[in-house]
Amino acid sequence: MRYMATYDLMESFRNTNQWLGATARTLASYPAFAAMPNPLIGMAAAWGEVTERSFERMVVKPDWGIRSIPCEDGRDHLVEVRTVVEKPFGNLLHFEVTGRPKKPRTILLVAPMSGHYATLLRSTVISLIPDTEVYVTDWHNARDIPVSAGKFDIEDYTLYLVDFMRHLGSETNVIAVCQPAPLTLAATAYLAELDPKAQPRTMTLIGGPIDPDATPTDVTDFGRRVTMGQLEETMIQQVGFKYKGVGRMVYPGLLQLASFMSMNAERHSRAFTDQIFRVSRGEASDHDPHNRFYDEYLAVMDMTAEFYLSTVERIFKNGEIAQNRFVVEGHRVDIGKITDVAVMTVEGANDDISAPGQCVAALDLCTGLPDRLKAQHLEPGAGHYGIFAGKSWRNNIRPLVLSFIDGTSGKTRAAASDAA
Repeated sequence: MRYMATYDLMESFRNTNQWLGATARTLASYPAFAAMPNPLIGMAAAWGEVTERSFERMVVKPDWGIRSIPCEDGRDHLVEVRTVVEKPFGNLLHFEVTGRPKKPRTILLVAPMSGHYATLLRSTVISLIPDTEVYVTDWHNARDIPVSAGKFDIEDYTLYLVDFMRHLGSETNVIAVCQPAPLTLAATAYLAELDPKAQPRTMTLIGGPIDPDATPTDVTDFGRRVTMGQLEETMIQQVGFKYKGVGRMVYPGLLQLASFMSMNAERHSRAFTDQIFRVSRGEASDHDPHNRFYDEYLAVMDMTAEFYLSTVERIFKNGEIAQNRFVVEGHRVDIGKITDVAVMTVEGANDDISAPGQCVAALDLCTGLPDRLKAQHLEPGAGHYGIFAGKSWRNNIRPLVLSFIDGTSGKTRAAASDAA
């Protein structure tokens, strides 16, 4: 499958389905059909509308859509998304609230590079902006990065996090969501040993596969069953001529989306069928729950082949983070070197992607960290998405994380003094 023709074939399939949806919607809306009332015509128009929108979203990077927030002075303040560090494979963004005094808490929100854009954390960002200065890692779509920019694997990802943390300084509170949790842990350990003045003050790891074998799931079982050769042959393709990254080897976003949806095929099928009926009855809207969710869920990005393959091999198959033998540019990262960064883990009791036990394993790896700087939370009834963007996050987890950040400020300084 590692050919440009295969990549372009998937894009042609997507484009054709978008065209079919647009055609069905347009034909079914032809004025002459109004003289022949027939529910099938309305259903055809509804099917076309849902289909066109769904396939169109797959190649569109969503906007953050955060225009303003109310502040303590009773006024709405504009929010500007500024790029503070620009790199070939990802930028560091700051959500700057104009006219508001700088907040004492600084948070670096590490977004996952797992097929979706950083905007997947939109609701997380919105919930944090009122009380903190929020910075987010904004990873780029690999298909738009020229081959001349070089490779990007998990070691490069880790070094990007190191640079971002250095830029923000030692008062930063890092929150890593899902996939980047093990690499964020490694980046912090890297700084703890080589540049301790640049390490963050606290680190919160949410639903990440620190030790994938601690509680196996379908995701980890898949990584065990399939060989690296099979993955490379079936998942990796070469970007076609349409994009700047022509010739780059990637794990295509469309292929990732097919994998995502196949895991819960019945639920997604029912969701789209119900939406077609709602559109036909005139009950749907541009920003209804279905469109709000799927406009984001269907917007996918390509990952570099080396990042995807090294993640599967080194994090899931070989367990380099779980066994504390991860190497970055020839330097073995020792997680035990973390001695004065407060660490908290958050897991969802119903998480079927990073099951309970996988993330909390980080605390056992931090052998040099005193217990008073460790915390963990298991959220009852919460799935993977809910622990960083749903009701559980808003009502329970977010307050706990902010309390953890505030409550450990004096303890980390004391630990630093003891270490000195």
